[in-house]
Amino acid sequence: MSRVIVTLVGKDKVGIIATVCNYFAENGINILDIKQTTVQEFINMMMIVDITGFKGNFESLTEGLNQVGEKVGCIIKAQHEEIFEMMYRI
Repeated sequence: MSRVIVTLVGKDKVGIIATVCNYFAENGINILDIKQTTVQEFINMMMIVDITGFKGNFESLTEGLNQVGEKVGCIIKAQHEEIFEMMYRI
């Protein structure tokens, strides 16, 4: 299993989660865990996803998420789980 941490931050509006989830489904990416917080009109979402079924490389994943982010007006970032853990271990 190859796990990636995906974060999304932006102004909340209808369809953000659906658009992100559709991108994952269309690309063989499985959502393992998801946490969302909405404060007033802003959304903050963190997902742990399994990219084992994804046919591209990590660069194409981040580019695809950037395009989805532009479409929904949010910033979407992806990090390998190992890097994420090392950043917060220090």
